[in-house]
Amino acid sequence: MIWDVLGVGVGLGVLLWSANWFVDGAAAIARRYRVAPFWIGMVIVGFGTSAPEMLVSVWGAYEGKGGIALGNVVGSNITNIALILGLTVCLRPIAVAGRVVRVELPLLLAVAVVSAGLLWDGHLGRGDAGMLLGVFGVLMGWSVWVARREAQGAGLDLGGSVSLDGSQVRRAWGRLAVGLVALLVSARVLVWGAESLALRMGMSELFIGLTVVALGTSLPELAASIAAARRGENEIALGNILGSNLFNSLAVIGVAGLVRPLEASPEILHRDLITQCVVTFALLLFALGWRQPGRLQRWEGAALLGGYLSYLVVLWKAG
Repeated sequence: MIWDVLGVGVGLGVLLWSANWFVDGAAAIARRYRVAPFWIGMVIVGFGTSAPEMLVSVWGAYEGKGGIALGNVVGSNITNIALILGLTVCLRPIAVAGRVVRVELPLLLAVAVVSAGLLWDGHLGRGDAGMLLGVFGVLMGWSVWVARREAQGAGLDLGGSVSLDGSQVRRAWGRLAVGLVALLVSARVLVWGAESLALRMGMSELFIGLTVVALGTSLPELAASIAAARRGENEIALGNILGSNLFNSLAVIGVAGLVRPLEASPEILHRDLITQCVVTFALLLFALGWRQPGRLQRWEGAALLGGYLSYLVVLWKAG
């Protein structure tokens, strides 16, 4: 028991420290190369912090545990929006660029619906997995093209100076790399302690997979988003969540499905996938707004948190 508690404490401490380094490095790189912080948040931060989901899901698929592979992804996506983004917005309201409302958020909702549709028969074959990876490749190419086009635009204001010397650039990349590695390692230590404590408390494996493991693999996103919001890097905080969910739904499920075709349980189909689509749609509605379009308010963050707590109650009652 003492080692479990120690693992949770040490993992949490290192997680918070490494998140600050990671976000500092990402913001400096965005300014240096005149890339909009949103794209740094979505591609580098979002995809980078999704490494735990990739490892857990691919390993679950390899061992023939499709429920773990899918439950980890779906649970992480729900956690990213309802808990992590909800908590981040409660701490500091986030402005949402018009492009994100018009393009990226509808795209995220479409990806959630498509991935749910491919799984609706309870089976994800290698052909379906290849389709998801193909969409991910197209999305990556489009993201790079848009980021380069924006970087070439005149009058791009990224905040702060872009005239970093060679040592400062190397330091920024070093902070990004060290911060990411420390995030992933500390998250794993924290998950190990939390899983052990949960099992000692008699929680079911399904509940642990959808909550403790999903939250644990989302801890890098949580730490990075809160650290970014505290520094006023709103676009990195939001891009982190959107990029992570896109990566999970397309690349993580796609690679896991190529390793071994996945079977989805009725609970994941009729409860968790629907919940994922609902919270994604709610985020789009909140971003559209009616009083202040393009801005996520604290009460909307509280609503997302309330939805997550309700989801936990449903999982708890289901055992």
